[in-house]
Amino acid sequence: MEIFDHPTFRMACQQFDLVADYLQVPGPERDRLKFPKRSMVVALPIRRDDGSTTVFTGYRVQHHMTLGPTKGGLRYHPDVTVGEVAALAMWMSWKCALTGLPYGGAKGGVACDPGKMSPGELERVTRRYTQEMIPFIGPQVDVMAPDLGTNEQVMAWMMDTYSMHSGHSVPSIVTGKPVGLGGSLGRREATGRGVGYLVNRATDTIGLDIAKTRAAVQGFGNVGSVAALSLARYGVRIVAVSDAMGGVFNEDGLDLWELQKHVAANRTVAGFPNSEPITNEQLLVLPCDILVPAALERQITEANAGAIQCRILAEAANGPTTPEADAILNQRPEIFVVPDVLCNAGGVVVSYFEWVQDLQSFFWGETEVVDKLFRILEGAYVQVLNLSRRHKLPMRLAALSLGIRRVWEAKRTRGLFP
Repeated sequence: MEIFDHPTFRMACQQFDLVADYLQVPGPERDRLKFPKRSMVVALPIRRDDGSTTVFTGYRVQHHMTLGPTKGGLRYHPDVTVGEVAALAMWMSWKCALTGLPYGGAKGGVACDPGKMSPGELERVTRRYTQEMIPFIGPQVDVMAPDLGTNEQVMAWMMDTYSMHSGHSVPSIVTGKPVGLGGSLGRREATGRGVGYLVNRATDTIGLDIAKTRAAVQGFGNVGSVAALSLARYGVRIVAVSDAMGGVFNEDGLDLWELQKHVAANRTVAGFPNSEPITNEQLLVLPCDILVPAALERQITEANAGAIQCRILAEAANGPTTPEADAILNQRPEIFVVPDVLCNAGGVVVSYFEWVQDLQSFFWGETEVVDKLFRILEGAYVQVLNLSRRHKLPMRLAALSLGIRRVWEAKRTRGLFP
């Protein structure tokens, strides 16, 4: 479908086709699995603070609804396109199926720069987007969550807009909300905590002493910063971090608590005292034990995959490694890959917990949330690792094949509506 033509969607399709070949999915059934069920593009006119009017473009892609309502984040970024959103929705489908969640994948976005918008303008674009999406969303239809450029406040505005339309409070319409509005304890930290847990399991798998390891983290947003702190609690020395403005390096390890204060004051890690500047490109090929790409898609390519010097590649971002880079990494058995559909699944797992709690109006303590999160991640990790070892498959192919097979089997069992 030409409307989805985008490098990230082509990459997601390449990954799918490799798995479909391995699973021997018949040709006529592939398009049904691959292409989204529903895609929306909406115009979002809002009044700016100076009295002028700007029309933004909003997107929502719902990949499949075979296993339940769709689930996925909403991102605000100037470069958002329907093709990128479709790729992220597809990956979310496989991620939910891999972890056993009763969801299909979805993703949304608004092409805007939230850093150049006032809080009032962000509220207006959020409410307008939600209003335009009301015919296509609902607690049993499509449930949104925060993603790049959005946060708890954006989810609160979405919940309020939908609730005003419904005439009563509907906390289960979104996840990632403030706890006081029905959000779940542990949701904000869930993705980063999951990354830390799975890296710890990976060190056990390959026989590394985690307390003697060094890590580099590309992307110091919500996921990257929490992942860095989680790794530090396991004894990992964080030697480099970066964001869109640059990066910092210290061979002896960065003081993450002081770094967080610096980021809060300066909105970037760049310029952090007692460190050396480092670019994002340099960070990816830095000698280290653990490399955590936690930024945007397509960061590890055929141009730099051969130069990466880590033992564990933990993909906290969605789609950070291209298929061409995968082919190179598959020839480097010294690098153990924890693929994105497994590595960053903690966020959607705890979003599921939040949705369940909202539907029941019965809320759990943070210890219970974290314990349940780790149990689900452990089960998924063991299944992927066992399949990888049994059939001598790369970890990504093993993870994707588990997720895609479950969706495929569910579609075949339900049948094709006449």
